Amino acid sequence: MIPIAKPWIDKEEEQAVVNVLRSGNIAQGKVVEDFENQFANYIGTKYAIAVNSGTAALQIALMSAGIKPGDEVITSPFSFIATANSILFCGAKPVFVDIDEETYNINPDLIKEKITNKTKAILPIHLYGNPCKMDELMEISKKHSLFIIEDAAQAHGAEYQSKKVGSIGDAGCFSFYATKNMTTSEGGMITTNSKDIFEKARLIRNHGSLIRYYHQILGYNFRMTEICAAIGIEQLKKLDKFNKVRVSNATFLSSKLEGKYAIPKITNNSSHVFHQYTIGTKNRAEVIKRLEFGQIGYAIFYPLPIHKQEFYQNLGYRDNLPISELSSVEVLSLPVHPKLSQEDLDHIVKTII
Repeated sequence: MIPIAKPWIDKEEEQAVVNVLRSGNIAQGKVVEDFENQFANYIGTKYAIAVNSGTAALQIALMSAGIKPGDEVITSPFSFIATANSILFCGAKPVFVDIDEETYNINPDLIKEKITNKTKAILPIHLYGNPCKMDELMEISKKHSLFIIEDAAQAHGAEYQSKKVGSIGDAGCFSFYATKNMTTSEGGMITTNSKDIFEKARLIRNHGSLIRYYHQILGYNFRMTEICAAIGIEQLKKLDKFNKVRVSNATFLSSKLEGKYAIPKITNNSSHVFHQYTIGTKNRAEVIKRLEFGQIGYAIFYPLPIHKQEFYQNLGYRDNLPISELSSVEVLSLPVHPKLSQEDLDHIVKTII
């Protein structure tokens, strides 16, 4: 079976974990701090705050930007549900804007009509590793004094106009789940150039405390372990290599599938890091049968837009977002991870053609 995703773990990660275990210091400490500094340097921000998941990163970033009950945050319905749920966990309201039919990212042209006096932020998702049109989003945010919190959970190392995503808006949020371009097994990171967001995020992550048993604000336990950070440090060293192979694999797939399927489109002045290689097809069920017969892993990201989920329907969401709804029945993700061999790639192409 060719899996849809496969983490690349080597002896370096194994030894790093062993070193932490032998040290006896396994909760958040110096290794986490080192990981934060190295990740901030890689992304190009002043600060980075390590947390225990990408979902936590989103919620903490929003809270640190001052998002509170009664506020509205504009985002895309075509994403993993954590994006919108993080807004709800702040007591705020997700306001959904439809996507661009080629990139599957939020359509900036549709945002202005959704801005109200309650709107406080925009939460764009760099879906599948493909950067959003950040210049247009930043222009809107500047005009209306809105925060931009980038959901970069799938876009480690992706660039927009020579800037890494996660360094363009007020904050960036990354996930290190096992299937991501780099992993810590579970974990997340917030990147920012804002000292205010940085300081608030550190407090929220650790029960509102910087000094043990002295608490300044309401917080939670969203800390990352030394074990996860040790894996992350080694994975970060290899991230550019991983991404280079992903791009090479995607280029090969596109060269063979163009004209037969809707292949990934890359925004001008952007670098796509292909967390997922996603095609569009009006005959998805038949393609899935071929993949299953050929023992090739696949996934549908995402089969039901967030505004159509039962929970959001119960909240009263009745948005008409036709591109998101159409995409949900046409998209199909194929293996693109760096563990694929040329034989694997040839087999994938032959099977679905």
